[in-house]
Amino acid sequence: MLDRLATFIVGEGNWLPIAMAIALTAVAVQWVRQSRSAARDPVMAAMNFFVGVTLLVMGIGHLLAVMTKHLQGTLNGSPALLYPIGIAIAIPSALIVVNANNSKAPALNAWVAATLAVLGLINIPLAIPALLNIVYSRHSRPTTGVAIVVTFVIVNLALFSGGMLFLLSGARTFEEFSAP
Repeated sequence: MLDRLATFIVGEGNWLPIAMAIALTAVAVQWVRQSRSAARDPVMAAMNFFVGVTLLVMGIGHLLAVMTKHLQGTLNGSPALLYPIGIAIAIPSALIVVNANNSKAPALNAWVAATLAVLGLINIPLAIPALLNIVYSRHSRPTTGVAIVVTFVIVNLALFSGGMLFLLSGARTFEEFSAP
């Protein structure tokens, strides 16, 4: 039982679909529980909350995977480098969750997007929703806002589909997944 849990935790392809499902559930619960008048812009708050929760879960997943591999003695790399990566993702993501309906949200989205970009090109797709949140926060025309929201949904559906494809492929690492 513990071996299966550890295998699941360290599976690189497990975290994105799970994080997005948790985020979607959290946004739906918040949307239903919260009065629309409580948020200055409920769509913006939902988009921020979705990005924050998704990346927070992924950051926590990264930390759990590093800790699990460290405890198993199978960690490839320095814990002094790998733990801060998870923390660097989790902190701005948690701040986005807390400030989803706040004027600080665009700066926090920029922080998390920059962090993902610095961590490698493979993370750029994960930064796109945060960048769309910044663009949405600056729009002034309703049709522009709708276009940004539609793009946000399409990008996240593509990320979720890719994550599910990876999860269902049975590959444990990105290298296994991309091998012909």
